[in-house]
Amino acid sequence: MSTSPVPVIYGGDDFNSDTCGSMPSKADSLQPSQTSEGTVVLKKKVNLLRGISIIIGTIIGAGIFISPKGILQHTGTVPMALAMWAACGILSLFGALSYAELGTSIPKSGAHYTYILEAFGPLSAFVRVWVELIIIRPASTAVISLAFGQYVLQPLFMPCGVPEIAVKITTTIGITAIMYINSMSVSWSARLQICLTFFKLGAILIIIIPGMVLLFRGETHNFHQPSHQKEVSLSGLPLAFYSGMYAYAGWFYMNFVTEEVENPEKNIPRAICISMVVVTVCYILTNVAYFAAMSPEEILASDAVAVTFAERLMGKFSVAVPIFVALSCFGSMNGGIFSVARMFFVASREGHLPEILSMIHVRKHTPLPAVIVLYPLTVLMLFVSDLYSLLNFLSFARWLFIGLAVTGLIYLRHKRPDMHRPFKVPLFIPVFFALTCFFIVALSLYSDPINTGIGCAITLTGIPAYYLFVVWDNKPKWFRRLMGSMTRTLQIILEVVPSEQHKD
Repeated sequence: MSTSPVPVIYGGDDFNSDTCGSMPSKADSLQPSQTSEGTVVLKKKVNLLRGISIIIGTIIGAGIFISPKGILQHTGTVPMALAMWAACGILSLFGALSYAELGTSIPKSGAHYTYILEAFGPLSAFVRVWVELIIIRPASTAVISLAFGQYVLQPLFMPCGVPEIAVKITTTIGITAIMYINSMSVSWSARLQICLTFFKLGAILIIIIPGMVLLFRGETHNFHQPSHQKEVSLSGLPLAFYSGMYAYAGWFYMNFVTEEVENPEKNIPRAICISMVVVTVCYILTNVAYFAAMSPEEILASDAVAVTFAERLMGKFSVAVPIFVALSCFGSMNGGIFSVARMFFVASREGHLPEILSMIHVRKHTPLPAVIVLYPLTVLMLFVSDLYSLLNFLSFARWLFIGLAVTGLIYLRHKRPDMHRPFKVPLFIPVFFALTCFFIVALSLYSDPINTGIGCAITLTGIPAYYLFVVWDNKPKWFRRLMGSMTRTLQIILEVVPSEQHKD
């Protein structure tokens, strides 16, 4: 790597300025040798097994163990609930297959952001990454992290409740550990993800096998009992959909790391198809096991369905269930941070976020700034009292932009018919998936207009932010100097430089 001046972006169009700064003299000591460490890039370390572990390990979080009752609550009967679980699995597979085509035809990391940018331009893409950075990712990471803190401590405090301060301290330690691992090594985080994925699948098998034994013994009476909901209303369906699709959320995470995937044209479709089949089968069989052992009323009344299930069928072994839940949460935390950091990395590379976020550690070859940028926001979210309502506000935005990204696939089929597409899905799959996403988003405006309206307003703040931070060229000189100084200082402290592949 050369020791020529490193460009510092701190103002102007797409955060760019005509002014270039140089790293201070210490920068020379940060340069890895070409012979020993190679160029400073994100290396291709995600093989098929690691890709599968990213998807499965991120999809299977705490929801299937703690509260798989949202669908039952809004559908009314066990058969309808199981049908909705299957339908959400199939719909998620349609979305995943669409993303497999996008990921192989647009071989760039960043997932939603990259595909929207490619199809519809910078404004829509910026709004997507803006909402992800300021609200969605910190809030969702905080939620799954709080579940980790709660369940990792539960065996120590049984039968008493876990003190809230202990949960938040443990949660902060867990978030810190995940951030450290992802900052230090791609290989460490990938191996950890593989191990935690096997733990998750083992935990699910521990639930499925006793449930299947009950089912084969003829315990089927719970499948014919209605829940307290006597009828299914149209307004309840989007809430059931959100519950189901939230449980399956994660099928798009491999697309965040496309540039780090070995042989992406083959491994992305394979990993997606294998993962979605495994997850869908596991989810349906786990719910069947729950219904074989518990009535709909008992499931709806339980604060942690897997724990109640284990106490009923496994006796003292039920103490281990909270540990499995905690490990499952830890895997989702690791997979989410590992993947979404690449969205911020790519957005910075495109000039939509500060340039420091697109820099790589000179020795570890990790996107260190893009990983740790979430840390203060996530820890802050731990102390937001109404965190779950905040997620409800923004849940519609996630599916709106996913639907928009898949619409981009359809648009690109028309705009660029000659684009190289190693993996191509039948057109009805992206059309059906996109229409379903938009229909559910529209229906949510009818069923929950206040929360959806608040979420829409938060999302729209990305528009003035785009014109203020990206389009506005004539920023004050003091602001440019400040940003330049901050960038150079952070480069020294974090020991990061621009990627060789994208350095000017």
